[in-house]
Amino acid sequence: MSLLELHTRSLELAATVVDAVQPEQLVLPTPCGDWSLRRLLEHTVGQHRGFAAAAGGAGPDLALWHDVPVHGDPAGAFRHSAARLTAAFAVAAPRSAPLWLPEIRDGGPFPFDRAVGFHLLDTLVHAWDVAVALGSPARLVAAVEEDPALAGTLLAVAGAVPAGPADRAPGRAFAAVRAADAAAGPFGRALALLGRDPAWALPAR
Repeated sequence: MSLLELHTRSLELAATVVDAVQPEQLVLPTPCGDWSLRRLLEHTVGQHRGFAAAAGGAGPDLALWHDVPVHGDPAGAFRHSAARLTAAFAVAAPRSAPLWLPEIRDGGPFPFDRAVGFHLLDTLVHAWDVAVALGSPARLVAAVEEDPALAGTLLAVAGAVPAGPADRAPGRAFAAVRAADAAAGPFGRALALLGRDPAWALPAR
């Protein structure tokens, strides 16, 4: 399976998770810093928009990467923006031109395949953030780990994310690398590499 096919698969798995979000759940906390579920989904839809613009040849314009309101239809906003991104990547793939990603380190340009890998990682990790906020991450983790190519790509990209002190400082996209549980599968190991706590749960009320 090609990288683009794996990326499309990651978006579909993520969309299935987001389909379960109800409007009243948008206030829930997530494992992604102090972001609520609404803030996380608005960021995710904004990333779809930014990556699609980059695939279309946009330069390092941060205005194209702002969060996009999801209002009362997070699943619709997610699926619509994901479909636009999938189409943009498909058009850009034959050229394989580097993409400007102004939110990542120095902004690039980054090789096309690396940019797709970045977004695949972002998609699956944020899908996990949503799933664990809803209290049901096991199905997503199982679906990824049942696909060795997808799980291997996720783990490889996570392992390539810079992990120096400056890269994992407060306010950065990922926290310091955590020790993975000995029994962790590839998804759990990828989360640990990115500083996520696989045991995160909603605060007790």
